[in-house]
Amino acid sequence: MLDRQLFRTDPDLIRRGCARKGIEAPVDDVIRLDGERRELLATLERQQAEMNRISKTIGQLMAQGKREEAEAAKAHTKDLKEAIAAGEQKLREIDAALRDAELLIPNLPHDSVPDGLDETCNVVLREWGEKPAFAFEPKAHWDLGAALGLLDLPRGAKVAGSGFPCYVGLGARLQRALFQSMIEFQTRERGYTEVYPPYLVNRASMVGTGNFPKFEEDVYRADEDLWLIPTAEVPVTNLYRDEILTAEDLTLNLAAFSGCFRREAGAAGKDTRGLLRVHQFDKVELVKFCKPEDSYDELEKLTADAEAVLKALGLHYRVVAVCAGDMGFKGAKQYDLEVWAPGVGRYLEVSSCSNFEAFQARRANIRFRREQGAKPEFVHILNGSGLACPRLFAAVLETYQREDGSVDVPDFLRPWMGVERIGPGE
Repeated sequence: MLDRQLFRTDPDLIRRGCARKGIEAPVDDVIRLDGERRELLATLERQQAEMNRISKTIGQLMAQGKREEAEAAKAHTKDLKEAIAAGEQKLREIDAALRDAELLIPNLPHDSVPDGLDETCNVVLREWGEKPAFAFEPKAHWDLGAALGLLDLPRGAKVAGSGFPCYVGLGARLQRALFQSMIEFQTRERGYTEVYPPYLVNRASMVGTGNFPKFEEDVYRADEDLWLIPTAEVPVTNLYRDEILTAEDLTLNLAAFSGCFRREAGAAGKDTRGLLRVHQFDKVELVKFCKPEDSYDELEKLTADAEAVLKALGLHYRVVAVCAGDMGFKGAKQYDLEVWAPGVGRYLEVSSCSNFEAFQARRANIRFRREQGAKPEFVHILNGSGLACPRLFAAVLETYQREDGSVDVPDFLRPWMGVERIGPGE
């Protein structure tokens, strides 16, 4: 959510930001409703002051024997009281409509974000490592997974439907090794505090992170006020909803493993093979709460923390500055990490590292005080995948495959795997 004052002082800045993201948003509705609200508040204040003034005179009039004037004053007070009650009801209606409109306004892209409306305008900032070379035609992960008995996608689909993968044998162990090694790495090597969050959250939590109301159709609903999380970002961010932190708390670095569940209704029919786009997956999420002046330095640190996992795995990847239109609703600035998957012959996004500035903090009312007694300020919140497992699983299989159909286990994962190589029948 944006600062309401910005709609009053520089609405064109908001319009330009929405246009850069290619999002039609009710900016004029917010301005109109805010104007109506302020006008109504001024009217209510005048009516309340008038009612208070007249109420004080009634006793005086009665004491002076001016009963008729006192009764007229009482009648006027009653009329004012009814008008105030009606005005307060109208104010509640305007507040609700204003909040609904504000929740549909996207975050504004930072000036350093590239212009463009889709991924073709994203900018590659750097690459790490070399693309693996093979003396044979590398296989896709779905073929490797089936041949080695690591994936049973047909049975997963039988149990839950398309997009719900089933990992088997060493495939299940590899999946576990990935998220276990990553959470250990971020907490022991990079200084994050581990959180194991709920997998179900309420509407207030979804609104707090910006998932609702904009993306409600992409989320699985479990109960009247419970939804399955699309990412651990939602519960971890909302741990501090409606709280005031101290300056000493910041920067707060949290790492959380969780299952994630997404309908992705807007992506139907895209990347349906293998693990490229699934509805249930595992992920390690990194979340930061920091002072506003630190957030862009923290974005670089966050990205480096996510990159460190790919380096430890020895996977070729690139870092992409995401353009305004591809960045989506919540972000002010975003870097994507894309790992090379030689079997499918393309880069796969395994992490998005984003600075939301105060956008989520304002929605979730998460603030901090610089010192005791100081006015609370909104924190800046960042998050990024550290990393998402399905595509990482695919990249590991495809990168470390051998001509005989076996797959070497990267050194980073061997303590959790207990084997150096995955072969047929193992």
